[in-house]
Amino acid sequence: MIRRCRENYRRLRLGTRLALGMGVLSLVVFAVVGAALSMYMRDYLERQLSDQMKLVQITQSKDVVDYGSVQGKPYYGWYTASYKVSGVTPVLREPADVPPDSRELLVTAATLRTSGTDPVYRTARIDGDAYRLRACEVEAGVVLVTAAPMDDIENTMDQLVTVQVVAFAIALLGLVIFGRAVLRRGLRPLSDMAHTARGITSHDFTDSARLPVRAHRGNGGPEVEELRTAFNTMLEHIDDSLAVRTEAEQRLRRFVADASHELRTPLMSVRGYADLFQYAAANEPGERDKHLARLRAEAARMGILLDDLLLLARLDAAQVETPLRQENADLVELAGQAADAFRAGHPDHPLTVTAAPNELRLRLDPLRIRQVLDNLLTNAAVHTPAGTPVSVRVSVDADHAVVRVADAGPGIPAADQDRVFDRFYRVDKARSRDRGGSGLGLAVALSLAQAHGGTLDLTSGPGSTAFTLRIPLDRTDRPPKN
Repeated sequence: MIRRCRENYRRLRLGTRLALGMGVLSLVVFAVVGAALSMYMRDYLERQLSDQMKLVQITQSKDVVDYGSVQGKPYYGWYTASYKVSGVTPVLREPADVPPDSRELLVTAATLRTSGTDPVYRTARIDGDAYRLRACEVEAGVVLVTAAPMDDIENTMDQLVTVQVVAFAIALLGLVIFGRAVLRRGLRPLSDMAHTARGITSHDFTDSARLPVRAHRGNGGPEVEELRTAFNTMLEHIDDSLAVRTEAEQRLRRFVADASHELRTPLMSVRGYADLFQYAAANEPGERDKHLARLRAEAARMGILLDDLLLLARLDAAQVETPLRQENADLVELAGQAADAFRAGHPDHPLTVTAAPNELRLRLDPLRIRQVLDNLLTNAAVHTPAGTPVSVRVSVDADHAVVRVADAGPGIPAADQDRVFDRFYRVDKARSRDRGGSGLGLAVALSLAQAHGGTLDLTSGPGSTAFTLRIPLDRTDRPPKN
């Protein structure tokens, strides 16, 4: 039974449970207040009755002294008797107005004799009714005992308890009902947040990573406002995390699709030339050498693509395994080597190299930085017409070594500038792969720059495109100031 009541209580709403708890607490308070008030009232009425008995006994004492007993009955229902207490047991003196069972009056007289206090008060039941008894010594050896009924006190106390119970019950009922309404109103923001949470569970994250729901402001007090702020902050964090995850998933899908597409082209070429070599070229040495050369070229191209993909994967997992082999190297010398290779491979693009310091030694991976410079120079040659001038400038800016690769080509459209570093992205979708590459060069360059703790930025406009590589300087790498 108790277990079932607990289960039913736990299933109640928070507002109802708080209202019931407040009602129980109020009931305890009402009980304590009612008991204290009843005790005070009973003590007050008994003191009044005792004072009234004292006044009556003053008058009765004169009769006992003058006549030996009480001559008249003061009030209806009162009892009065005088006792001789010279012996072991008090002796009733006649005439006396006593009930049929007068043992309580006798006990009261004996109590005065044994206790040594004067007067003595007692409460006892006589013939089934409650009486207040008072005993006082009138003269030596004579004790006057008066018994007054307590019916009026009992009736008053019953009425007081009834009024208290009714008033407290009405107050408790009103407190629970109105308190529940107030609590439900105060807890409404929590219900709104629960509704918001249910809206989140029903949201389809496959179409959008953003959560369209928020907990709105309300009159819930500072605590509820803090909870609402924390709830909305959590939703913002979930939004950001979902947006990053969705973007990563989309990029992964594009990456897999583009990688499959890029790898399929050389594989199809290899298969096609292999078929030609098998069925036609085997009997003609000239054609055989031609097809073998094409096979080697496609295999080399696929190898370069796979190397770039492997390098990007290792750079993405740089926290586990870094692909860099850093050593002290001269950045000016690396820029000169890249310029010599560019002039040999692209003689139709005039190249100028400017280096502010004659030597700039840094802690870096020379092979990877050379790969970054080669990619930037190759990108300038591939995407500009013949005769377009290209420049390389090496300088020091504050705490960074700066390499700026610029060309005077047509520039990159503004709509494509934010995506040129994306993997497999090409500004000119119609450009052939033999000329335009796989779209991984700038992505590899950016990842390598970031692996060195640096940045790679783009500024482009009609007639000018510049890629700026920044690599942080160590304190020992900084050139002395002039």
